[in-house]
Order: sequence, then structure tokens, then C-alpha cells
Amino acid sequence: MNILIINGSPRKKGNTELLAEAFAKGASAQYHVEMVSVRDYKVSPCLGCNACFKTNGICAQKDDMVLIYEKMNQADMLVIASPVYFYGISAQLKAIIDRFHNPIRDSFHIKKMALLLVGAATLPELFDAILTEYNLCLKFFEIEDVGKVLVRGIKDKGDIKGTHFIEDSYQLGASL
Repeated sequence: MNILIINGSPRKKGNTELLAEAFAKGASAQYHVEMVSVRDYKVSPCLGCNACFKTNGICAQKDDMVLIYEKMNQADMLVIASPVYFYGISAQLKAIIDRFHNPIRDSFHIKKMALLLVGAATLPELFDAILTEYNLCLKFFEIEDVGKVLVRGIKDKGDIKGTHFIEDSYQLGASL
């Protein structure tokens, strides 16, 4: 199985990336794992022009999304990792996800997904909006949810180190 992790944090070696790396370490004992970090790719938001529906999936925008499409085409599983900003995923990650509004997505063979989220707030409903969107995507694309690691109360860079969340993420990856 090929696993693609999309790290939605623009911060290098931040809490989200550390959580994603733990998942990758757990999964890489059995599977091929690749991580894409939003900070390394220039992806513009979807224009909603629908040009891709007239050009066999070729987007009117010429940016790095084509590289991410290639990686997604090789993936059997997708892991979405994001910091939580104002009760949503990062803007950089949202731009990538919105660009899945492209018929090329129908050629992907992703059958499993996992979700890794890190938020500073401790509100019980912190992840509600993200989970609603995640669950709708699972249902629409008929993808199996293999698990989630939802982290509350982690704010400053490195705060996640030494917490059980790192082990939880590792175990989720190892359990596949």
C-alpha cells in the first residue's frame, strides 16, 4: 500500500508535522509512505472555472498542483494532517483540497483515509466543522476511515513532544 500524507502546516517541524512524522514512522514498517508539506508547493485556490472538466483534468492554472495529482494517483491511502485555525484546516491545505474539484480525482484509487489535527483550543467542539467535511468526503468518495488523532490544547511549536499524542499517531500508522 502506498500512503500519501498531506501535511497542511506551513510551519517546519511544528506540532502537526511531528504528529504526521509519528504516523509515517508507524506505517513505514509495512508500507511505502510519502509526505507532502504545503510549504513546499505553490498551489493556488480553485477558480471554479470548470476548465478541467473540458480538458481531461488539465487545470487552467499552472502551478504545483499537478505534482500533487501525480502523487495522489499513486496513493492507496491519504492522510490529512492540519493545524486548526479558526475551527478549520489551514488555508494552504484547503487550497489543495478544493483543487480535488477536478475529474482527475476519478482516476485515483484511494480507498482509505486518516485525519490528524492539532488545535490550541480545548473546546469540545473544536473539530466539529472539519469532521463534518471529512465525513462528507468519506461518504461521497466511498473511502474507509482508518482513524483519527485529534489533539487539543497544543499551541506553541514543540508542545506536542513527549505527549501521548505522538504515540497515538505512531500506533495508528502501525495498526494499518
